[in-house]
Amino acid sequence: MTEPEPPPLPVERRERLLADLRTRGTLRVSDIARTLGVTAVTVRRDIAQLADEGVIERVHGGIRLPRTVDGQSPEANLPAVGMVVPSLDYYWPEIIRGARDAAPDAGVRIMLRGSSYHDIADVRRQASWLLESAGIQGLLIAPPITGDEASELVAWLVGLPIPVVLVERATTVGPYHEHVESVSTDHAFGASLAVRHLAAEGHRRIGFLASATSPHTPAVRRGWRETVAQLGLELAGTPDVSSPDYRDPRWNDELDRALAACAATATTALLVHSDREAISLVARCEERRIAVPGDLAVVAYDDEVAGLANPALSAIRPAKHAIGETAVQLLAKRIQHPDTRPVHRVLISPQLIIRDTSSPSPSRRS
Repeated sequence: MTEPEPPPLPVERRERLLADLRTRGTLRVSDIARTLGVTAVTVRRDIAQLADEGVIERVHGGIRLPRTVDGQSPEANLPAVGMVVPSLDYYWPEIIRGARDAAPDAGVRIMLRGSSYHDIADVRRQASWLLESAGIQGLLIAPPITGDEASELVAWLVGLPIPVVLVERATTVGPYHEHVESVSTDHAFGASLAVRHLAAEGHRRIGFLASATSPHTPAVRRGWRETVAQLGLELAGTPDVSSPDYRDPRWNDELDRALAACAATATTALLVHSDREAISLVARCEERRIAVPGDLAVVAYDDEVAGLANPALSAIRPAKHAIGETAVQLLAKRIQHPDTRPVHRVLISPQLIIRDTSSPSPSRRS
């Protein structure tokens, strides 16, 4: 009697394992188990299956990607495309994974550089290095897009002798305001999802609190305001707060002012961007004996770490992996058809994830 074949690996676990392997070159069983949050037994079973498929090679103490006869990874011979992102530890890692996972099928390999979002000179320096020293044939980039210097940067990027796709950014360039190829989350729609959910739970006054430093805040705020107006909810006097970064010394004072404004206006729900600000807000509510969600419902925007909070935060989740995948696919097609392909602007819808912090309003519960 033959042994039954093992079930296929869950797609998400397989993608994360291979993405980490492409980034680090080799992985140990203990590293994989810790990263994926599974047991060593599960990891060894996954490794056996991937090795049987020829996707990986086992080496002493771990795994690596298969090597060709010249000792190189098969991906080493693919044309390189650059990727410049403003963060390597929040929001962007899943976008990077999506890009790396899509790269082999698109016929390219990713060369990653981190930059400071607010340092326009650094963004330009990283892109220049990739073009001049790494010989990239295309560029994925998330540049600043607000202000005269940012406009000059975008014009410079569009003028490069290689295709450029903006990631989580959308803008125009030149006297006719021509669109730049881009893929981004429909953040205004995400905010609309949050407002409609809270309104369905009976909340009539839904406030807004967001980091003033996030490039996504204007779109999230626009979606919040438009949906509040469409639904006929209370807007006049409702808290609309642009806060400093949650690490700023002024943050606690801003939180207290926002919570005081909620109390003064009978605001029973808040949409908060981003997760870190939302988690800090809930902690401040606990200190002030404001029950969440009993006195104040909260929906976070990003869902990077919202599910780890206590209580777990309801959140809007951008499809980050899909953003990275789509960006690579757009760029590969632009490389193949540089002169005949029309400019594409792709908007990808986020999801609403309902957890513990967006229950019905106090009036509905009573």
